[in-house]
Amino acid sequence: MQLTPEQLEQFDREGYLFFPGLFSPEETRTLTEAVPELYSRREDYNVREKGKDAVRTNFAAHMYSEPFGKLGRHPRMIGPVEELLGEKLYMHQFKINGKMAFEGDVWQWHQDYGTWLNDDMMPTERAMNVAIFLDDVNEHNGPLMFIPGSHKKGVVDAKHDLTTTSYPLWTVDNQLIRQLVQRAGGKNGGIVSPKGPAGSMILFHSCLVHASGSNLSPFDRVAVYLSLCAVSNHIRRFKRPEYIAHRDFTPIECLPDDCLLQNYPVDLPWKDGIPATALQTSMDEITPERKAA
Repeated sequence: MQLTPEQLEQFDREGYLFFPGLFSPEETRTLTEAVPELYSRREDYNVREKGKDAVRTNFAAHMYSEPFGKLGRHPRMIGPVEELLGEKLYMHQFKINGKMAFEGDVWQWHQDYGTWLNDDMMPTERAMNVAIFLDDVNEHNGPLMFIPGSHKKGVVDAKHDLTTTSYPLWTVDNQLIRQLVQRAGGKNGGIVSPKGPAGSMILFHSCLVHASGSNLSPFDRVAVYLSLCAVSNHIRRFKRPEYIAHRDFTPIECLPDDCLLQNYPVDLPWKDGIPATALQTSMDEITPERKAA
């Protein structure tokens, strides 16, 4: 999938692109049907909502689930990001965020690159997010909110919030959010919230400031998030477990476009369990010798 000149200009200006219904109902169904079993597992890679049993985030499903292994190599997502970054990509992070009916908690205002910089020592913001809706997203079930153009500010000040939710996040303070929203148009477009059917896709810059509210509706809002990084921009520290921040910098090779509906082989290195080495962490900076090893 190649981006048009108009889409390239829009991404540069606003920091995101929205593709409603990009994946067919049949393609989306292969993913949604796999989620309940993944969420049922009592594993470290399933982070649950604070004080609840509902899953907030499932990490690294592309390493042990065939449908999501295929999704992680899908050309409709990989191709546009390669075009924008001008380089081959590796998978920095893979999440299935489960903002479940009545129980899905907030995601505070943040930039994803802020976390990748502070926790993982990713050198620059040459990384991007791709989100795929597995449920219909409407104004009631906690849709993503973006501040258009906020990526132009680069990396902004953030604080490490360890208490608001079950997942620590480098968050942006309210006063700066007010300034960024006013700069983007205030009540007239200073915050946008793409909504659409299951199978829709959002592509957004790693410095785009975004958030989402809690889900008080009876409608689930499950979405997949692929964080794709230019290979040359790989992380320099393994502070977090590998199921959160991946350490394999091998360039992604795409499967054919119909991979979600056909029986293409896909490597699933963690299908028999996460290796102990993937749980090990270090505050040391990666040297060229360690990368080669």
